[in-house]
Amino acid sequence: MNSDIRPYVSVIGGANIDVFGRSLESLRDRDSNPGEVHSSPGGVARNIAENLARLDVDCRLITAIGDDQNGEMLLAQGSAAGIDMQGVQRIEHLPTSSYLSILDSTGDMHAAIADMRIMDELNADRLAPLQNIIENSSLIILDANLPDDALAWLTNTFSEHTLFADTVSTTKAPRLEPYLNAIHTLKTGTIEAEALTGLEARSDGQVQKLAEWIHSHGVARSYITRGDHGVFYSTDRTRAIMAPHQNIPEIGNTTGAGDAFLAGIAYSWLQQWSMEESVDFALAAAQITVQSHTTCSPALSPAAIDQLLEKQRVG
Repeated sequence: MNSDIRPYVSVIGGANIDVFGRSLESLRDRDSNPGEVHSSPGGVARNIAENLARLDVDCRLITAIGDDQNGEMLLAQGSAAGIDMQGVQRIEHLPTSSYLSILDSTGDMHAAIADMRIMDELNADRLAPLQNIIENSSLIILDANLPDDALAWLTNTFSEHTLFADTVSTTKAPRLEPYLNAIHTLKTGTIEAEALTGLEARSDGQVQKLAEWIHSHGVARSYITRGDHGVFYSTDRTRAIMAPHQNIPEIGNTTGAGDAFLAGIAYSWLQQWSMEESVDFALAAAQITVQSHTTCSPALSPAAIDQLLEKQRVG
């Protein structure tokens, strides 16, 4: 890395417009449900980048958008949030990705549809001209929205760098399996981890074995989120430890919680904190985020997280 360049993080992967419909009552399948509809910028990589920017981290987003109104919205909002958007690629023949989610009355996701076709265009050929930007990153974060040749190029070209990765979904998690030996830190949910490993993650013992499988494939650190059951975290030298879930007074939208969590882990890595400190900080970031109706919370900041952690310690 060029020592004259200010440290920054490159986040590479999906960006889209999120549309959320939340039922005001118990969700009824195959029927019209009275509720509220909200839209906001989203996508795993984009969300991580925005959360990092809100944590005062210099962040470069590399993603693909269409030559359309939604693409313009993502560019404008990303810049306003403090993300460096110069690495965003414009694709003229496909629309900007969109994500449609149905939430129940508690704010938990019931079902979702993602139109991410444009991400297949963010291939190795489009990434290669950005090699210098990525090369000078203090940390590189990937998500599994990337096509196979992009994952192969990134993990091979930057194998000496610290790479974090997010499994995104059950459909896309298996894309990461061939490249786990190049990934330093993996963040995944239980169902995505099951899709990646072929193992079950229903009990604590099963999660332990699943974490061991991840480490046996070369990953140094893993974080397996379990929703209301907290998060298991481990290294290739330690058994998985469970950090408990904190009660949240009011949930607006759970969709962005995992992205805020990974941003918190990345921030903690840059601060050279222990895994225990990292998990506490990342869980607090997720707790602040789920209280917002949008995918990323405008209330997120290091000060807000410190206040929440202090309140939890006193309480």
